[in-house]
Amino acid sequence: MAKLSANYEVVYIMDPAIGEESITALIEKFKTLAETQGTVNEVNDWGKRRLAYPINDLNEGHYVLMTFTASPELPKEMDRVMKITDGIMRSLIVCKDA
Repeated sequence: MAKLSANYEVVYIMDPAIGEESITALIEKFKTLAETQGTVNEVNDWGKRRLAYPINDLNEGHYVLMTFTASPELPKEMDRVMKITDGIMRSLIVCKDA
């Protein structure tokens, strides 16, 4: 039987050079995207942190952790949108119910 909804966690790293306004706008964009088909439980803005290894010749990134409940289609769409959004360096979406 297919799941109707599940708990998900997404961590994404943004390029800190895009500026505070753009970072805030991207956080709000992904929060709104999650709210269209589910409910957002929590958004933790971890701020600028040192990366474990350089990405695109950068040593720092702006980290955000968001937890949400949604149908299985939303994480696929969110992953697609994150891959084509300028300023997103890396992202990882995990189902916490698995």
